[in-house]
This record gives sequence, structure tokens and C-alpha cells, in this order.
Amino acid sequence: MKLRIHKNSLRLRLGPSEIARLLDTGRIEESIRFAPKGNAALTYALELASSGQDLRLRYRPQEVTVLLARDEARRWADGDRVGISGELDFGQGKLELLVEKDFACVDRKGEKNEDIFPNPKAGAAC
Repeated sequence: MKLRIHKNSLRLRLGPSEIARLLDTGRIEESIRFAPKGNAALTYALELASSGQDLRLRYRPQEVTVLLARDEARRWADGDRVGISGELDFGQGKLELLVEKDFACVDRKGEKNEDIFPNPKAGAAC
């Protein structure tokens, strides 16, 4: 799972095996370490919720979890839809959330293109 943060937006990109694992276990997570200390890490996760709006966010120190409605996740995984987006208003600004399928980069080969969805634009001239 890839994490991208830009200004007030957070995007998670998932490959096919990660989506399968999410549907099977109900949660996937990754961590990034910033220093050797135990608390110098950030965990980012995607978790299925039994009900509620399509996308929500749970923040705890050293952990950000995007919550995705289980039924919506199943429809997204089984269909052609690229992503699920939402916007959260915290009163002091809005946070844009996006969970999407990870497609192959048309200009890269090898390791960077493992466990990803075929790019629908593959073979197209840039």
C-alpha cells in the first residue's frame, strides 16, 4: 500500500493482493520509521467498517487509519471503479481522502510495477 500526502489530501493506493488481503482480514497496514526510537514511526492503515459513510478517518498518535464501508469496498474491488473519494470537514478546513487501485506506470518496468493493476493506458502514446 502506498501513501501520498499533499497539503490537505491523503491518498492510499492498493495493489490486487492488498485489496484481497483487506477483504479477507478487514485491515491492512504499513509503517514508516523515522528514527531508531520505538515511537518514531507512523503507521498508516486501511480498515473495513461494518457501516457508516464510505470514508472516515481515525487519528491516534503515530497512526492514521482510513475506514472504508465494507459493502462499498466489495463493490469497488469487484468492479471497474478506480477509486473511492471523500471529504471530511473538521471545522478548520477539509481533508480530502482517496483510496484507489494502483496501476502500472507506463514508463517503468520491473520491481516498481509488481502487484499492480494493468494500466488501461498501456500502449497509448504520451
